[in-house]
Amino acid sequence: MPARWIAWSEVSHQFPAADASQMIGMVERLIDAAAVADSESEFLRQQLADMCGELGASGAGVFDRSPVWEITAQTGRWTGNDLPKDILADVLDRDSGVACPLEGLNVGTMVAVPIRCRNRAGSVLTLTGRHLAAEVLPLAVVLGKTLGSCLDVLSDRGRSAQRIECLRGILRVSLTLSTVQETEPLLELIAREAVRILDCDRSSIFLWDREHQEIVACPALGVEGNSLRLSDRTGVVGEVIHSAKLHRVDDAYHDGRFSKKVDQASGYKTRNLLCAPLFDADHKLLGAFEVINKNHGNFTADDETTLEDLSVQVAIALKNTQERESLLRSHRQLTEQLTKGVTLIGESPAMQAMRSTIRRLAATDLPVLILGESGTGKEVVAQTLHFQGPRADRPFVAVNCAALAETLLESELFGHEKGAFTDAREMHRGKFEVAEGGTIFLDEIGDMSPGGQAKLLRVLEQKVITRVGGSQPIPINARVIAATNAHLAEAVRARKFREDLYFRLNVVTLDLPPLRERPEDVLPLAEHFLAGFATHARRPKLELSPEARKRMQAHTWPGNVRELRNLMERVAFLAPNDVIGADDLAFILSPDQNRSHEPSLELGLSEATIQFQQEFIRRGIRRVRNNMSEAARLLGLHRSNLYRKMRQLGMSEAGSEEEDSLEGELPSK
Repeated sequence: MPARWIAWSEVSHQFPAADASQMIGMVERLIDAAAVADSESEFLRQQLADMCGELGASGAGVFDRSPVWEITAQTGRWTGNDLPKDILADVLDRDSGVACPLEGLNVGTMVAVPIRCRNRAGSVLTLTGRHLAAEVLPLAVVLGKTLGSCLDVLSDRGRSAQRIECLRGILRVSLTLSTVQETEPLLELIAREAVRILDCDRSSIFLWDREHQEIVACPALGVEGNSLRLSDRTGVVGEVIHSAKLHRVDDAYHDGRFSKKVDQASGYKTRNLLCAPLFDADHKLLGAFEVINKNHGNFTADDETTLEDLSVQVAIALKNTQERESLLRSHRQLTEQLTKGVTLIGESPAMQAMRSTIRRLAATDLPVLILGESGTGKEVVAQTLHFQGPRADRPFVAVNCAALAETLLESELFGHEKGAFTDAREMHRGKFEVAEGGTIFLDEIGDMSPGGQAKLLRVLEQKVITRVGGSQPIPINARVIAATNAHLAEAVRARKFREDLYFRLNVVTLDLPPLRERPEDVLPLAEHFLAGFATHARRPKLELSPEARKRMQAHTWPGNVRELRNLMERVAFLAPNDVIGADDLAFILSPDQNRSHEPSLELGLSEATIQFQQEFIRRGIRRVRNNMSEAARLLGLHRSNLYRKMRQLGMSEAGSEEEDSLEGELPSK
């Protein structure tokens, strides 16, 4: 070492006790700043400025040797690029600070001390200034040590924050996986999420085909068909498959384990990669998970841990797809049962009788045919039959027969084998298989095509199905409940529905009355729906005003319970007050119904008024099933005044004949 240098060993005895308080204060400030710093760069910039002020330096900086010297941080009057690198190297090699004059640089004295960090290969703190005294070297050495400890804390904190974010990403992925039930979309989703979590350019999942000794990359970005098959001895993935260990490659084209076949097929260039094995719960190797080209630098040990954690989720998802589908279906069924409920609301005689019948039927496996107008709640009745019976913990599968074209009916209901037709890329289980042990609900059965009726009849009689393209009979055990709003008996007479299928389905018939025939159920249903939707809308309990109740009881509900439910949903979200008034129900009538009762614009005002009053009175009388006393009360009139008004409107000649004259145009009791 040149004689002009002052080494730490030469000045250690010169450290005056008077400077101890300064040293302690600076160390405490360094530690406090590290505790609240958001970033390493901001911490260094601020602390270097403070050191200059405390020690009388005009400039300060941090050098890192990795392997060439680079300036990590600097402040003040700085000529860092001109500082002698041999001195910095000697500081690191000797692990000792120095203070020396710098001739020719016009900066005076330089003090350089090592920064000892776990996470840095070699860092040096430098201070320069014309008035910088060599005696600050002992204090600078202490500051260098403290600075290194603070940088370690910041680095660990940053790694912890990054690790937490990676774990959050893995958690988000595992939650998202539960929404994907098919293999290809599942693999593509995992590949996208891996790119985001590990901050890289691409990723692929390789499935191991043991029988053919191949690995299948899916997705294989940039390759035609998005899939690539290779020998299971190919490249790094082959190494991972046969060693069952994680491999990391920092320089792909100079690593003997790397194969360029995939790059040649896709036109892509791999710089670095990380590849981990995929094991199922029984530790059986399924394949490998590879991420390629880290966006900044190379993959790290933390990335290895993250990929291994993510691989666990991937392996479980791949191995348990079918089991997960079953769990999801059961979960949906339980969720619907708990949130929506399948209770039949209403205390009318018709609904009391319906509940009693359902209780008796639920314990049996008899086929049930549910008849009723659209919106009367046929699926709710079917769900009630299912959930009140011994099959409640098995699937309830609803099928809209009207929505199935005849060409798709057989595949949807009975399934198909892989390759059975052009788009059959994999085996598909039909609705009857999915409903195994549970209930299959065939809605709108009256709209099924003739060919579909014949195939369904055969399955109901034989209790077996055969997938399209298959030959193996598959026994089924699913209770069949059918529903329609069509008049099946008339359809049978018109030869639009098979008579033998009708009798097979029509073992027990439940006929749901429309809502207009059970007016006493309107308000209980409305309050039930309103309470549920108010909860969804995060509103307090909503109440119906007397005027609103009267308005609802006067409505004929052509859309039945569905119309009432939809109205309560709109009211719960849109009504401005907690008490629902008649004005809030202004849209209670459907547009089609309003148009049907609107007088023609070709009429004069007087004739249009008469026509409206006639129709209004007829609706009131129909509402109470021709009870004229009840009709008068509903319309706010005395019975005699109602007869008088009807005579004025030309609706009848005499009071004693009104009911007879209206009998032909009003429904019977």
